[in-house]
Amino acid sequence: MAVYIINNMSIHNRAEYDTYLRAFMEVFRKFNGRVLAAVDAPVPVEGEWPHDRTVLLSFPSREDANRWYQSPEYQEIARHRLNGTHSNVVILEGFSPGK
Repeated sequence: MAVYIINNMSIHNRAEYDTYLRAFMEVFRKFNGRVLAAVDAPVPVEGEWPHDRTVLLSFPSREDANRWYQSPEYQEIARHRLNGTHSNVVILEGFSPGK
């Protein structure tokens, strides 16, 4: 079943985050992932949105998502995201009407 990763982030070191971005797609493509949305300064429909950027990713399965996240290639670049942002990340299972 497909899974979706949502990352709401506040960027506090743009240079570190930009280093992460430059390497991201090359690593990401190796693990069957898709970028569904990446928006700077999203405008909330309800409530407040204190984040600078929101990213929505998808993977065919949780196993694919975990292989990507735990891979040495991703962990090598993730340090730049961790140094440059405060991120709130969740993995959500795809909706199945039968459940």
